[in-house]
Amino acid sequence: MSEVTALRSPRPRRVMLLGATGTIGQATARALVAQGHEVVCFVRRRPDDALSRRLPGVTLRCGEVTDPGSVARDGFQGEGFDAVVSCMASRTGVPRDAWAIDHRAHVEVLAAAKAAGVSQFVLLSAICVQKPRLAFQQAKLAFERELAGSGLAYSIVRPTAFFKSLSGQVERVRRGKPFLVFGDGTLTACKPISDDDLAVFLAGCLDDPERRDRILPVGGPGPAQTPRQQGEQLFALLGMTPKFKSVPVGMLDAIVAVLGGLGRLVPALATKAELARIGRYYATESMLVWDAARGRYDADATPSFGTETLADYQARLLRGEVRLERGEQAVF
Repeated sequence: MSEVTALRSPRPRRVMLLGATGTIGQATARALVAQGHEVVCFVRRRPDDALSRRLPGVTLRCGEVTDPGSVARDGFQGEGFDAVVSCMASRTGVPRDAWAIDHRAHVEVLAAAKAAGVSQFVLLSAICVQKPRLAFQQAKLAFERELAGSGLAYSIVRPTAFFKSLSGQVERVRRGKPFLVFGDGTLTACKPISDDDLAVFLAGCLDDPERRDRILPVGGPGPAQTPRQQGEQLFALLGMTPKFKSVPVGMLDAIVAVLGGLGRLVPALATKAELARIGRYYATESMLVWDAARGRYDADATPSFGTETLADYQARLLRGEVRLERGEQAVF
């Protein structure tokens, strides 16, 4: 567990939190409560005892985030709020889902927030929007522009890779299988950040004037790591001799081409083609600050925050102290 703690806020606020059922959202709820804020979580499914146990100290309200009437009626309920913190994101990243959640739902929340007297909005975005080639990146950027022009104080947080996204091979390696890499495993690099460290950073945006009206890339502690280095680190944790298997990037290109062609005839395959494009993007692009002037990713320009490393997390995963919850965009 990260040693970074959420310091008590000098000015506790009433906060509407979106996306609270995800792992980052749950961590952010804990960080906000620890800071002394009054937190109302607007969730998509009806709260039950299990959800209440995962989100102690908050008020849970249920509604449909894609319905503007529900956002105002069931979420804000005509009450005043000081801030919105959104960890909400589309589940798949395919165009329909992305534009419905990453853009339109956020636009409606922004309108309802203004009506509720909100003066500050903290948005969890993604560092990959720097080089937008996919629908979900375009949708996120479109709302970033809406938020920046809204007149509200804003913080747009663009984190690097998440621990859960990089830990999908833990079990296969433990079973003696090789660690899969694209090319030689050095095509990309990232500074992974934990849910808890990211949550503390998000919550801290409410009080830190240096994070206001800014786009904030943020990674975890330590130097950037390539997939090959991540694999070597995992083998070391397991006390095993490193064993890698290279997957050609061209294989992904072929999959994208075939599914893209068939997708013109079969809509379900068009969705699979977009998921393949997402996979290819993450397999070939670093999750670091992009230096457009030099045409390269810059690890040194990517800010570090927190204390928990990917090795710390995977050690806890191997001991059974945490459970891996992966998204639908996972490559391996």
